[in-house]
Amino acid sequence: MFTTASIAVWPDAAQLSDEAVVSRVLAGDRAMFEVLMRRHNQRVYRAVRSVLHDEAEVEDVMQQAYINAYLHLAGFEGRAQFSTWLTRIALHEAFSRIRHRGRTVSLDEHEGDDTTMAPTTRDADPEQQALAGEMRDLLSDAVDRLPPSYRTVYVLREIEGLSTAETGESLDVPEQTVKTRLHRARALLRRDLFDRTNGEAARLWHFDLKRCSRIVDGVFARIEAIDRGCS
Repeated sequence: MFTTASIAVWPDAAQLSDEAVVSRVLAGDRAMFEVLMRRHNQRVYRAVRSVLHDEAEVEDVMQQAYINAYLHLAGFEGRAQFSTWLTRIALHEAFSRIRHRGRTVSLDEHEGDDTTMAPTTRDADPEQQALAGEMRDLLSDAVDRLPPSYRTVYVLREIEGLSTAETGESLDVPEQTVKTRLHRARALLRRDLFDRTNGEAARLWHFDLKRCSRIVDGVFARIEAIDRGCS
């Protein structure tokens, strides 16, 4: 079985481009797929988390997105960056999950409304109240309550640092749409707390090593099952 412990260390991995790693995976070095997962886990997590709030579902969608990417790796033609291609697959899986459970959410939802945030459904409890004074938690809650179309653009542009073009490619929308949504997201956040975050956005939804390894091991277990079925 593929596990993090059993996979050899590649001293040259840090110097390899995504495209080079993809080529090695396609050439039969399937274990190298771990390099791609660990390299992009943070971005994939944040992209999916911008659509879904349930952490267990987020991890499940991440694993399925990686399986989808693995199965269609030969279709990656290099016209866009691998990270953009992968992010688009992950977002497609996240939006599909919402549609399949009967809650159709349009990316254009609240497109013309730049005055109010979606109301929170969280019940206040003592623990949340105690954390309310921390700016990072305030920002996380505020981002969660942004309209869906603004939230995903904000996460990709401001938190993950994608360019306008990369964000548009990931969401399959024009660059001008990305700019408009980002402007409105910033306005909504600024009215309440954005000016008080002091750079904490870069640390939002941190993806720790333990979770990273859990995702990697889960994906490789599923890859092994796929390979056994093809043999």
